[in-house]
Amino acid sequence: MENKYYPWGGEFTRCTSNSCVAVVLLNIEYMPSDKVAIYGPLKTENIGIEKIVANVISNPNIRYLVVCGEEIRGHRSGMSLIALNKNGIDDQHRIIDAPGAIPYIENINSEAIERFRSQVKTINLIDEKDKNKIDIAIDKCIKEKPGSFGKPYIAIRIVPEATTNLEDQRALHSKIVVDYMGKIEKRGE
Repeated sequence: MENKYYPWGGEFTRCTSNSCVAVVLLNIEYMPSDKVAIYGPLKTENIGIEKIVANVISNPNIRYLVVCGEEIRGHRSGMSLIALNKNGIDDQHRIIDAPGAIPYIENINSEAIERFRSQVKTINLIDEKDKNKIDIAIDKCIKEKPGSFGKPYIAIRIVPEATTNLEDQRALHSKIVVDYMGKIEKRGE
């Protein structure tokens, strides 16, 4: 069965696709119940956030994004994600008022970001590690039953290039390629 949601790969777990809650895990060992749509870790304030935005807006049932655990030092990715939801990006694609070191959104368009900002309400549980309190917040969101936001929005569908060995190039997304030594090259338009 092909999954119609979550076009960007990543480190996440799918649960109940019609749930209204997605959970972002910062520095925390926690596994939410299968009542959530999707959950997974966030490490970086740029590509990590882009993956979350693209995957969340692909599922219009997701209306809440619970961000929990201890903030990522240096990256401040949790607060940068919350800033994106609250403030959007500026003309240089920088997340407005984000505390992260390099909070730039470069691989999804402003229409997708505005969809994210309209579709999802973030629940700030940064620095919360009490699993019972997190479960209560998730259950409260589910009880709200906000309904679907409409049709899925596919910001960009990532199709990984086939690889056979370490000398092959590995695609991260449509415009950047990283070779086996970690050298980043721009891909032709």
